Amino acid sequence: MTVLAVLALAAGTYAIRLAGPLLRDRITLPDRARELMSIAATVLLVALIATSSLTRGAHFAGFALPIGVAVGGLAAWRRAPFVLVVVLAAAVTAGLRFAGVS
Repeated sequence: MTVLAVLALAAGTYAIRLAGPLLRDRITLPDRARELMSIAATVLLVALIATSSLTRGAHFAGFALPIGVAVGGLAAWRRAPFVLVVVLAAAVTAGLRFAGVS
């Protein structure tokens, strides 16, 4: 049963992904719809970042992790190299946890 469900989901996913290139020239979207889809993608990304940086399981992750993510986000916004962004975020989080900030 599980294998059948996985195969059905894989086929559905492939069909939806294939529909994009096949229908691109046949369907025209209004400018407002395109703008809303662009905004929706940004909102979904921010929601993913918020839930992954603020919670661990069903509980609050503490203050060290969100502060580390914020420092990493600030470094990325300032166009720092990706490795530096990751190292800064990890170092700030680890430093705060070492200092006793949960």
